[in-house]
Amino acid sequence: MHRDRDEQEGVRPGTPVRRGEPGTATSLSSIQVGGRVRVRSLKGGKEFTTRVAALGFTVGAELVVVQNFGRGPVLVDLRDTRVALGRGEALKVEVEEIAGGVIP
Repeated sequence: MHRDRDEQEGVRPGTPVRRGEPGTATSLSSIQVGGRVRVRSLKGGKEFTTRVAALGFTVGAELVVVQNFGRGPVLVDLRDTRVALGRGEALKVEVEEIAGGVIP
């Protein structure tokens, strides 16, 4: 995390932050609760990509972040299923925001 930049922008360290515009790639771990995103790519080895693909994390899949405290697991709604990924796993899932993508 870029602590100096976050402090300048008024963001507390450890707070999940979305950066960029719709279509800009970022990791799933940085998306705030309610964020609607589309999976862009999976950054990991064969074992990781096979496992998360079996859970439904495939390129183009849309999901909504349900829980993200900035530490611990990230909980998402994906294909009518609630799925939890560890923080390290969520860092390897590259997503792009969908226009109008925050669900209250």
